[in-house]
Amino acid sequence: MAVERLRELILEGELAPGSRVTERAVGARLRLSRTPLREALKVLASEGLVVIEPHRGALVPLLSVEEVDEVMAVLAALEGVAAPLACARLTERDFAAIELLHGQMVRHADAGDLSGYFRANQAIHRAIVEASGNRALARIYWRESSRVQRYRFAGNQDLTRWRRAVYEHELILDALRQRDGELLQALLRAHLRAGWQVARARVAPDCGRGATPLSGDGEAGSS
Repeated sequence: MAVERLRELILEGELAPGSRVTERAVGARLRLSRTPLREALKVLASEGLVVIEPHRGALVPLLSVEEVDEVMAVLAALEGVAAPLACARLTERDFAAIELLHGQMVRHADAGDLSGYFRANQAIHRAIVEASGNRALARIYWRESSRVQRYRFAGNQDLTRWRRAVYEHELILDALRQRDGELLQALLRAHLRAGWQVARARVAPDCGRGATPLSGDGEAGSS
């Protein structure tokens, strides 16, 4: 629970890139004691959402827009490699699980639940990569995807892009259903590129700028 609640603060920008995660402020806001908060920070550090600095506490890392561009290029390449492999190896059970996630994503979109939509959306992409059967590829994808989640999340705040993304996911699901690796590869690359173009325009002005701690009390947080 602590991990999920803290992750939401980061993804939704309430703990912005460059912010120091102060135990007192965040703990009070989420009604968490130090122990679960520190354990949650360790989990998020493994995902790349925070960096824990010795004797200074936890910091939400601030990436430049160029750094995010580089990660997005890597993710596009990884999804491109995974697509034909997934189509060749995908079982009916695998497809059913992805179809279930797709249904959840659509329901969240219809309800206007951006956080729920984004979680289901990202789970679909990771499930496709994992279906490739290449564990090294999946590990790299998970790590790099986690680093830029909060930047990608910004693109979904554009309602027009949100609706378009749902349509693109319908096409992606259909390519999976047909086991058409070449088509899936093209769709995933176009989908990622279109999403990042919208998100990039939103986050670029703030990339590289520092942010103040949530509390303003100067406490360094967990160590």
